[in-house]
Amino acid sequence: MKKTTVLVIEDDKWLAEQYVRVLSRAGFETKVAYHAISAIQFIDKKLPDAIILDILLTGSTAFTLLHELQSYADTGAIPIVLCTSLAGDLPSNTLGYYGVKKILDKTTMRPDDLISSVRSVL
Repeated sequence: MKKTTVLVIEDDKWLAEQYVRVLSRAGFETKVAYHAISAIQFIDKKLPDAIILDILLTGSTAFTLLHELQSYADTGAIPIVLCTSLAGDLPSNTLGYYGVKKILDKTTMRPDDLISSVRSVL
């Protein structure tokens, strides 16, 4: 049976490791990209089943990556869960166009929130 692959795109290495630990324990295969370019390189090799994405990435914003993903039918279909401390400032009604299915606030989320959000978007 094929494991569900979740790509974590987070430039905070400690936080990325925590997401990977939580998701791996829940049975997901996890991969990490610390910036948008490495995320695209991974996605070009293997499409993940879901993406966990931070908004404020080093060198590029997540919006650039989201726009790129929506440029292609296969990558545009990948469900996105945003994990950001800017959750209250984001217009959730317009982010659906970019494949964003859930927005989690880093300041209040719990590990179970990450797992349930990924499961709900699959």
